[in-house]
Amino acid sequence: MSATVKVIKGDITQLDVDAIVNAANASLMGGGGVDGAIHRAGGPAILEECRAIRARQGGCDTGKAVITTAGNMPSTYVIHTVGPVWREAVSLEMDRLLANCYTNSLAIAKSKNLKRIAFPNISTGVYHFPKTRAAKVAIEAVRQFLETPSEIEEVIFVCFDEENYDLYAEKLNEQA
Repeated sequence: MSATVKVIKGDITQLDVDAIVNAANASLMGGGGVDGAIHRAGGPAILEECRAIRARQGGCDTGKAVITTAGNMPSTYVIHTVGPVWREAVSLEMDRLLANCYTNSLAIAKSKNLKRIAFPNISTGVYHFPKTRAAKVAIEAVRQFLETPSEIEEVIFVCFDEENYDLYAEKLNEQA
């Protein structure tokens, strides 16, 4: 794997990368957490493109991804992906859907020949995906995707809080 995978603590809306990933809801109309922060920072251009996507395809299904402008943010694009709402009874299906968020986002980045992409901690907020499990799924999905040739040079996990930062740093070191 020639791409670098790293973790930072910070605000994903401030990164100057080719694409940031939004932990969106299925409607693509904005919400709380990362989704709300991205829509606020990016301005109305993002919502306008999300409305057009919603009109064409009815939103975005869990595990899928779509791309829009980044509006007023320093990045060029926002890749919106819908993470699963945690349900213990179907935990393996939850893992598969969460992994799909990462691989489908990376597939869009690859199709656009993007070099640098940043991910938030998908589904670990109000969707209640266990944080340690989510970090493991995310890192494994990204590393597996990066085994195939692409223009992607850097994948950044952006953690807003210390707890997620520590989890991702630990998991990245374990799997190095």
